[in-house]
Amino acid sequence: MSVDFTALASKESFPLWNHTAEQVGKIAEELIKEEKDTYDHIATVENPTLDNVLKPYVRLQHKNYLLENQVTFYQYVSANKELRDASTKAEEAMEQASIEQSLRVDVFKVFSKLHDTIKDDVSIDAETKRLVDKVVKYYKRNGLNLPEEQREQIKKLKKELSTLSVTFSKNMNEEKDFVLYTTEELDGVPKDVVDQFEKVTENGVEKHKMTFKYPDLHPVLKHAKNQATRKSAFIANQNKCPENAQILDKIIRTRFELAQLLGYKTYSEYVLEDRMAKNQKTVLDFLDDLKQKLVPLGQKELNAMKEFKNKDLAARGLESQDQYYIWDSNYYNELLLEQEYKVDNTKISEYFPMDETIEKMLGFYETLFDMKFVKIDKPAEGATWHEDVKQFAVYQNIKYGKPSLEFMGWIYFDLHPREGKYGHAANFGIGAGFLEEDGVTRHTPVTTLVCNFTKPTAGKPSLLKHDEVTTFFHELGHGVHNILSQTKYARFHGTHVERDFVETPSQMLEFWTWSKDELRNLSSHYKTKEPINDELIDQLIKSKHVNTGLFNLRQLHFGLFDMKLHTTATKEELDALDLTKEWNEMRDEIALVSSDHIPTKGYASFGHIAGGYESGYYGYLYSSVYSADIYYTLFKKDPMNVQNGIRYRDIILKRGGSRDIIDNLVELLGRQPNSDAFLEEIFGN
Repeated sequence: MSVDFTALASKESFPLWNHTAEQVGKIAEELIKEEKDTYDHIATVENPTLDNVLKPYVRLQHKNYLLENQVTFYQYVSANKELRDASTKAEEAMEQASIEQSLRVDVFKVFSKLHDTIKDDVSIDAETKRLVDKVVKYYKRNGLNLPEEQREQIKKLKKELSTLSVTFSKNMNEEKDFVLYTTEELDGVPKDVVDQFEKVTENGVEKHKMTFKYPDLHPVLKHAKNQATRKSAFIANQNKCPENAQILDKIIRTRFELAQLLGYKTYSEYVLEDRMAKNQKTVLDFLDDLKQKLVPLGQKELNAMKEFKNKDLAARGLESQDQYYIWDSNYYNELLLEQEYKVDNTKISEYFPMDETIEKMLGFYETLFDMKFVKIDKPAEGATWHEDVKQFAVYQNIKYGKPSLEFMGWIYFDLHPREGKYGHAANFGIGAGFLEEDGVTRHTPVTTLVCNFTKPTAGKPSLLKHDEVTTFFHELGHGVHNILSQTKYARFHGTHVERDFVETPSQMLEFWTWSKDELRNLSSHYKTKEPINDELIDQLIKSKHVNTGLFNLRQLHFGLFDMKLHTTATKEELDALDLTKEWNEMRDEIALVSSDHIPTKGYASFGHIAGGYESGYYGYLYSSVYSADIYYTLFKKDPMNVQNGIRYRDIILKRGGSRDIIDNLVELLGRQPNSDAFLEEIFGN
């Protein structure tokens, strides 16, 4: 029996996105008051039970989760600056208030008593016990078993960190810098890219305004023949948001002081205690071991690229150069793909018009995970925050599993750059899924993908480069993790897993964008509608591991720089830490490519370590070990194996963080995970 999904979706309720700046401020005040009232109640309980303590605690989180994330999300996507500013202010106010509540000893004592009361009760489900355990550990990690004087210092430092992190993020979102280039300076950059640049007259000369948004910057770094153009673009991009340099320095020092107060040797030890890696030695050993393996490969690639660069310079009648500069990397990597691997990324992009490609991507997820995306062609008024946003209802149990359809939630795509918008690609989990108090009704999640792909023109749709196809597949992996998760509590929903595993599901799904049949099925030329031919696919796939050593060494630079900042163990070490010196020296030493001794402050736009991934950037490489292991074990021989897709969905995605991830991995793989596939992927090709 066919199902009219459009009619079905029209009956589902959805969140409204029509808040004003004034409303955002009032909502924040109400949420703050409600949180305090709930904690005041919990603090008065003398004989704690699940009913009189955990239920009101969970009820508060479940009731306000969506609204809280809505009002803080506007700062990343709203076209209205007043609303963005109000959103930032609301987040800061709510963070400050939450810090106050998270440091209440009276509430901690109640939860500790509840924990001791239920820990041996076999009638209580494992996820409930896990939640209580996590709450108690959270309070202990906030220092609530310390004397009052230290607790007050901890509160002060946490509030400072919150303000600094929010300010760092706001500076990045509001960044408006640019570089002006003449048409000659942009020689080699695709015409349709240059045509989209704003025109500016400077001293009587017409110039093109290149911002640091991805659709502007990346084509210049990849295609500009003029080395001086690439150099100035790279350096200017590295030095954007200069005010953040001092902010990050302050963040590092505040984190160090916090870790010392909490009784940890370093801030890294504090963070990693709650991760799969457990301690900084495990992380540093992992990164150092990988570095030792990658440097010989990277050096070999570097020598080959120097030779390739000088052949190009000679062919253009230019003098040879002894160095391979960091602003050469994107350009010569692209040229190498075109000349020796016959990979023409501009031509390939013609086979990936954004709308059609995304529709086909959704089809992959639909097949593998038994789900259905239903696009809302004409969203209702207030159903999205911007006219560019696409809204989808998601269903499950279409063919496999239970016989009845199940509404899983809403997912939004916000795909083009605009002023004030978040400048990278990310998934934001706006509303969590959870089980209502009746124990039967499921509250469905809301999630969104924010990207920055080129806007369509009158004569051409938005065309995705292959790396953008991979980026979208990756972020959609996070979104699907959020949509398909079915936990009892919002605390464990979706991507709320150990931070050094959170990238695994998305990284695993990137493999599909390098699989021949899957690539062909994703493609459709924007003019002829023909799929990409075998020759282009084969050339692209052969290029997957071109300069993979240099690429991973760049990731190692980020990871080791992050660890360096958070493993200082003494005040003397911290005082001697010069972020600019460390950033540049570590980049030259680890990434191998030369910066021509020109220092930059790239860390000032390194948003990951300002909030969210501090002492955690290693997780991208760490997660890659698990993602390769899963793919090689379950999907490498048969990427569209639905049985394995459903099994993976139910063991990894549905459970979210409701169990220790390592236990899920062992169940899925039938053994302990290992790095064999990861190393084969890098070195075995």
